[in-house]
Amino acid sequence: MNELNALFRKRIGLQEDVNLTFEKLDEILDKTSKTIPFENLSIMASHLSDINKENIMNKVLVRNEGGLCYELNTALYFFLMENDFDVFLVRGVIYNQGWMTIGRTHVTILLNHEGQTYLIDTGFGGNLPLKPVPLNGETVVSQNGEFRIKKESTDHGDHILELKLKHKDRDWRIGYAFDSSKPVGNVAELNEVQTIIRENPQSPFNKHPLITRLTNGGNITLTDTSFTQWEDGKVTKEEIDGTRFKELMKQHFDRYGKKV
Repeated sequence: MNELNALFRKRIGLQEDVNLTFEKLDEILDKTSKTIPFENLSIMASHLSDINKENIMNKVLVRNEGGLCYELNTALYFFLMENDFDVFLVRGVIYNQGWMTIGRTHVTILLNHEGQTYLIDTGFGGNLPLKPVPLNGETVVSQNGEFRIKKESTDHGDHILELKLKHKDRDWRIGYAFDSSKPVGNVAELNEVQTIIRENPQSPFNKHPLITRLTNGGNITLTDTSFTQWEDGKVTKEEIDGTRFKELMKQHFDRYGKKV
């Protein structure tokens, strides 16, 4: 077993001898969502490296940090490749009260299995499907809510992920559009995404530190000013300072709060 495969399994708590089948992906996505946080701390601290297999492995699997979509989904992509899945990365545009104007900065995974293509995403903050979502429009239901994909050509791609989060959304809403016809040829292409996220004034991830992960009952989100917990549909929010930020980083993310 190669190093990345072994390290990824160790990080998410999966035994080395478990054979990965398509049916096992629900468990992989669930474990990943609860152990590897979505975070922008390296962006805020300007601790950035080129996007390649070695650097992603060091950050996410050796230093046990989290990352943004282009890091988390790239790590999972390499792991799935090592386990003989037919996967490729694609880029998309997030919808947040309108299409984001900074370009195709969302990076996600498509997987081919028995004649069907599925979306696999572990880099969409608290909005994770936690299961493969087929591109045929079928609704997938998980602990986190309902998810489906609509085939629709727009300026942003040829498909749209729609979601209805448990306890949060009454109606379906758009998550993002993506282009299944334009796979990422080389992960070095994602350096462009990292540069936009770091430098563009309209990037949502270069203003304040953010770290979030799913839990058994919901999710937790920590910023420099607040700590929010969703647990079985109930939300609590605590206003915090820098000292409390570091305490919560240690307590909930097993990390010492970085200077950000």
